[in-house]
Formats: sequence, structure tokens, C-alpha cells
Amino acid sequence: PRLLSQFFFADERVTRVVAEINGLDAELDPQQYLVLLNQLHLSQAHLLAILERIMEECIPTQRHSRDYLVKFPEELLVDNLGNHMLFAAECLLAGTFLEVEEADGAQLRPQARSLLCSLELVRTVLREQSLSQPGSYPEPVQAVLVQFDRLFAEFELSYVSSLVAVKSPEEIYRQQEIIVLFCETVERALHLGYLTQEMIDGYEPLLMFTIPRLAIISGLLIYPEGPLSLEQSPEQMSRVFSPFYNLLKKIRDLLRVLSAEELCLLERSLCAAE
Repeated sequence: PRLLSQFFFADERVTRVVAEINGLDAELDPQQYLVLLNQLHLSQAHLLAILERIMEECIPTQRHSRDYLVKFPEELLVDNLGNHMLFAAECLLAGTFLEVEEADGAQLRPQARSLLCSLELVRTVLREQSLSQPGSYPEPVQAVLVQFDRLFAEFELSYVSSLVAVKSPEEIYRQQEIIVLFCETVERALHLGYLTQEMIDGYEPLLMFTIPRLAIISGLLIYPEGPLSLEQSPEQMSRVFSPFYNLLKKIRDLLRVLSAEELCLLERSLCAAE
């Protein structure tokens, strides 16, 4: 049950698969090579998962910040992102640029080299510790883990930034404003009786259409200084709404001529419409 013992056997598995790959002629047996390569990815993912648990147990207050993850596109935030980063570092060190431009890859190679060297040091230190005192993490072990955690985070941010346009702090702030607008819209709709708490608690599918519709009205009339403010240029708005800048202006102009009763009727109609 000890994490260091689990790490030892997971590390043995990675070492064994690597040895098999190195002893195989990929051109003579390409199918077996692919099988071993898949085994390597799985065993490395298992090793990284155990290492993550060790760091959470050993250096929980010294972990490098991962706040930058909020800048990543949601499709990249998958369970195997860490293993993908490790594979990318190995490819870069081998001179293979699978996903990045050659110029970007050349700049990333020193970081990839530092990361992989740090990982090898971690594996060596943890193996020795697992064979001597598998229940403790002395200060030298902690220092090695802290360094690896920092290098991994720095490489992850740099590599992903070379692949996609990560969100700027301004865009993140705009998205948070939209979240606030939606929350205030729901609160107002509950107060006016447009929605019920039972609909929200039951994840009523109609809400996927109702809440955004009501939020547009709220953003244009009730909270005109919020994320839907048309006093700003399209470039200053969130990318969610900026393509519809001119359409939003037309909607706002139409809403302004409605009486309170007509606005209420419109909002109730939007809550019922499919």
C-alpha cells in the first residue's frame, strides 16, 4: 500500500518496456513495436499518476501553481495531459517536431531536456528511497520533487502556448463577468417567477435556451455596464459576443421601446419557447 513501493514496481514496468523497445527492430516487426509503444504510454501514465500522489503527500504546500490551466482551451484539459507533455518532451529531445513549428521546437528543447533529466533524477532517488526507507521522504527527496514539479509546470505552459492561443487575463476576466451575468439573470428570473428552483435542481433541458436568452436581455437593459455593454468596441467584448455586436445593438434598440408589461411578456415568452 505504500506509494513508494507502488512507484518502484511502476518504474520497473517502464524500464522493462523501454528495454524491450530498444531490443526490437521496428522495421522487421512494426506491429510488435506499436504494441510496445502503447504499453510504454500506459506504463508512463501509471508512473506519473503515482508520482502525482507522492507529490501531494510529500510536498503539498510546495507545489508549483497550476493557475495557468484556466488559460487552456477546455479540449486540452484531459486526464492524460501530463503523459502527453512527457511524450512531447521526448519527441523534442529526439529532434521530432510533431505538433509545433521547428523554430518553436528548437526553443522548447532546452526545457524538454531539463524536464526529462529531472524525471530521471526523480526516478533514481525514489527507487533508492523505496528500497531503504519506503515510508519517509527526507529533505533531499523533497527538493528533487519540488524541482521536477516546477520544471513540469513551466514546460507544460510553454508547450501548450506554442500550440494554441492561450486565454489572456483580460479574456478570463470577461468570461468571469459573463458567469456573474448569468448568475444574476437566474436570480432575477427566480424572483420574477420566470423559472422555478425545481427546474434548476432537476436540470430542466429548456434552461439551456432560456437562461442565455434572458441573460442577453439582462445584459442589455438591466446591467448595461456589464459584459454586454455596447459602449465598448467589439474588440473589448468577450469573443462569445463580439461577432454579434451589430445584432446586439439592434436588439437593444428594440428592447428600449418596450413598456414594462411588454418586456415581462417577452421574457415569459422566451422562457416557454423551444
